[in-house]
Amino acid sequence: MKKTGILNAEISEIIAKMGHTDMLAIGDSGLPIPNEVKRIDISLIKGIPTFIDTLNAILLELEVEEIIIAKETKEKNPEIHQKIIEIIGKKKITYISHEELKELLKGCKAVIRTGEQTPYANVILKAGVTF
Repeated sequence: MKKTGILNAEISEIIAKMGHTDMLAIGDSGLPIPNEVKRIDISLIKGIPTFIDTLNAILLELEVEEIIIAKETKEKNPEIHQKIIEIIGKKKITYISHEELKELLKGCKAVIRTGEQTPYANVILKAGVTF
């Protein structure tokens, strides 16, 4: 039995297999996930787990060089936007339209669907390297 880190086997496997510039998305429960992309659904009930809790857990294990956020998040969900900024520190942020973000999901290794039910609580994390 795994003692530490992410216990979800699918998430742990995806992170372990990621290489430089591979992408992983974390989304709210309403984010449309393309059929051809691996869906890791961890939603339980409304709000559980939260987007922020999930982002925090992923960032403990995944080396991230860039975070891609829909520019609409700033206006439509400023609380989530502010929390993302606080969590990621000095990492590069790229803002794109929500429509572009949905299109970019097609290139992700997986999309993690949370129980979050607030608008635009979605990010794409681009893997960095640890050396």
